[in-house]
Amino acid sequence: MARGWMRNRVDRRGALLTMAGAAGLASCGGSGETARWRGGKRTVAVLRAPSYEADLTDILWRGAQLCGLEARGKRVLLKPNFVEFDAGTCINTNMAVVAAAYELFRKLGAAEVWIGEGPGHRRDTLYLAEEAGYFRAVKDFESRFVDLNRDEVAAVPGFLDDHEEMYFSKTLLAADLIVSLPKMKTHHWAGATLSMKNFFGLVPGAVYGWPKNPLHYQGIDASIVGLSRKFRNTFAIVDGIVGMEGNGPIQGRAKPCGVVVMGGNLPAVDATCSRVMGLDPEKIRYLAMAADIGPISEIEIEQRGESPKSVMTPFAVTSNFESLRMGRES
Repeated sequence: MARGWMRNRVDRRGALLTMAGAAGLASCGGSGETARWRGGKRTVAVLRAPSYEADLTDILWRGAQLCGLEARGKRVLLKPNFVEFDAGTCINTNMAVVAAAYELFRKLGAAEVWIGEGPGHRRDTLYLAEEAGYFRAVKDFESRFVDLNRDEVAAVPGFLDDHEEMYFSKTLLAADLIVSLPKMKTHHWAGATLSMKNFFGLVPGAVYGWPKNPLHYQGIDASIVGLSRKFRNTFAIVDGIVGMEGNGPIQGRAKPCGVVVMGGNLPAVDATCSRVMGLDPEKIRYLAMAADIGPISEIEIEQRGESPKSVMTPFAVTSNFESLRMGRES
């Protein structure tokens, strides 16, 4: 079974994983408002993808070239988003996008490609993955999958106010590149959930409970930013082919958008996604708080492929976030 396989694999590589993970983590400051980005432009690619039946591997390959993505020899962890399953809606990152991303990084020459997730609601992660179609889409999925809720953990410096250290999956800490693979969705507490919010699934439920209670005690926005400051060895591939609008991230409605958004800087990717969704990233609190770790203004992002304006598809939001719409007064 996968869990036994994961325990054996981690035991063999435990010391290496812990050392590599500690080296791969960036320092994390406080959770308050921060200075503006001073690191120059970051590239974000927007690609049209009309359906999940399109040649997604080719689309992602083109996006990787536009972004200058390098993965040869790297240990890559793909982090999709699946928190619940309902055959009648679109909660999770579509299995076709995950399968295409898996093939992309194999094609790019990655040394290892793992798929990992730690859902915040359901506790049987493999059941969720099976119901969502991942076993059918990705060859040998079970041998490539790591349950981040239950994988063996190691301690690293924390980012929560009352946690000097925190525990994360050793497999996660060993990754040279963490690839956030979220679904493009609205969120009833954060306004939008994209590549940064997707990192809630990195926090192990077996240590911190369901639904990752310390993150909620700290505050959703502060925790989103804290995780993104902690893990900086990242790339994002956002599934906007069919997103979710309204009362997301679970109870919203399907929203066909027909795009994939890719880039190495998560705030820049999420700001671009927000514009595609018709939302002003400057008004999304966690993006404003993260403006020191990545650009969110249009003039600081080098847009490749399609322009966000050319593919903009306004998403409905809950009433408390109507002010996020582009052109609306705060």
